[in-house]
Amino acid sequence: MGAFIYKPLLYCYIMFLGSMMPMPHKVKVFHPIHVSTSNIEYNSKDNKFEVICTLFTDDFEAALAKQYNAKTDLNKQEMHAAMDVLVKQYIAANLKLSADNAPVKLNYLGFEINREATDVYLESDKLPLVKKVDVDASLIYNLFDDEINIVHIIVNGVRKSEKVNYPDKRVEQVF
Repeated sequence: MGAFIYKPLLYCYIMFLGSMMPMPHKVKVFHPIHVSTSNIEYNSKDNKFEVICTLFTDDFEAALAKQYNAKTDLNKQEMHAAMDVLVKQYIAANLKLSADNAPVKLNYLGFEINREATDVYLESDKLPLVKKVDVDASLIYNLFDDEINIVHIIVNGVRKSEKVNYPDKRVEQVF
């Protein structure tokens, strides 16, 4: 009976002491869900779309490496300029926006790391108020066939969201 009690207690001590040990700088975190989000908001003060795409950093690095056959590290400051080029190309190829059936050019502003995610910032040129928004989102589709893209579109304070499962990529919303 004593061995039965001490064994779980031993595992607790091992886990506790293990959590006290210093961790390596970069720890790969496994996440069983492959998802990205795209927040697309029409700013009526500036008459522009403001877009933030959020992707798991490890998945995004792997997708960039696969797409461009390049070494990637979004966290390294000395690689930031090279990563900017790849991120800009990748997002332009995998996120398309149109308003009232006309293509919208999205200007790349940059990216930043936010914990285990990467936020990519984009902005359109000035546009008149829109009534219909179409989005083609295929972010990380080149890496996973269970990828989910969640697209939030906000126009005049009205938010409409849609989940897009691989291989689908089209979202259409009327405001």
